[in-house]
Amino acid sequence: MKKRLTALLVVLCAGGLTVTAHDFGSAQITWNREISRIVYDHCASCHREGGTSFSLMTYREAQPYADAIKDSVLARRMPPWGAVKGFGEFRNDAGLTQEQVELVSDWVVGGMLKGNNANVLPKAPKFEAPAAFDPPPGGIQVTGTITLKEPFRLDGLVAEKGVDGTQVVAVLPDGGVKPLLWLYEYSDKYQHPFLLRKPLNLPAGTIIRGVRPPASIMLLPASSHAKR
Repeated sequence: MKKRLTALLVVLCAGGLTVTAHDFGSAQITWNREISRIVYDHCASCHREGGTSFSLMTYREAQPYADAIKDSVLARRMPPWGAVKGFGEFRNDAGLTQEQVELVSDWVVGGMLKGNNANVLPKAPKFEAPAAFDPPPGGIQVTGTITLKEPFRLDGLVAEKGVDGTQVVAVLPDGGVKPLLWLYEYSDKYQHPFLLRKPLNLPAGTIIRGVRPPASIMLLPASSHAKR
């Protein structure tokens, strides 16, 4: 129990979040009611028949992997979002919330219950082949430290070559610092854009730092990408 609580605290501190722990006096956590929804929303796009990894679509398929699932979500390896929560805000954040992490962990520790009421099980999602990400024109490639010569309206970032632990920040001409992206448990295998919740106006003279070679980050312009 002490190790599990320590792991939860590490994840909480890494994400910079304040949350209320799951109430152990509430109804028991089950696959049918809570866990299936998390899997369908965040895991099934890959973990399904015809997907890129083994299927977790049913209780029978997921239950043997329960301990591995718990370890992966506690370590923020799965789902593969690849960034620290709270360091920049992204509208397409696919990572689990701290509450969802705790639900999965508590479900495993509590015995991996299936649940008796099949009526609460949600419908399995349907998937279309994902479109390949095509960076818009006008992006700025960053390797090392650069200074913007012109104003830039930033819509997001994409790691063209990701290095785990890379922390990208924008230092504004007035001395203010804007956290942009902190890669964590990142893999180029799951390359995707990190789209800001709101576009950020970066004036000329802004310094982008934290991208140490061989890492390479592209800044995505809001003008042609904001509606994606």
